[in-house]
Amino acid sequence: METVELSINARPVHVRTVRLIVTSVARLNGVGEEILDEVRLAVGEAFSRAVEAHVRHCPDEPIRLELTGGERRFEVTVSDTVPGDDPGGFPAAPDADELEYGFGEGAAELGLAVIAGLADDVDISATPKGVQIRMSWPAEAEPNV
Repeated sequence: METVELSINARPVHVRTVRLIVTSVARLNGVGEEILDEVRLAVGEAFSRAVEAHVRHCPDEPIRLELTGGERRFEVTVSDTVPGDDPGGFPAAPDADELEYGFGEGAAELGLAVIAGLADDVDISATPKGVQIRMSWPAEAEPNV
């Protein structure tokens, strides 16, 4: 199982770069063309959410991404360093089952709902050290690495 780790500055301009990188790595790991847009959009949304949190709380801290392929799955984890239980920040991470239309209000909840709708499997965890969004999709073809 190969993992690509990235540490990227929390700047909105990097959302496009993250989308391009993730799409390329997903393609190399056997993700079908028909779901690449879902991967690109979900990861872009997760990274955008992390950028917004960092800009408000810790603008100099990078956002971490882990891209892992193997066992017929492609997994992306976006990790920020903004405490998930911070009342001034984003709300504590809900279960993926709670992410449906009508869940909460605000951009953060809407973004999490979008991610849950685009990713095949989603796990959101909030800790005192930050919020981590793990998403995965099926990889149909053999990896091209």
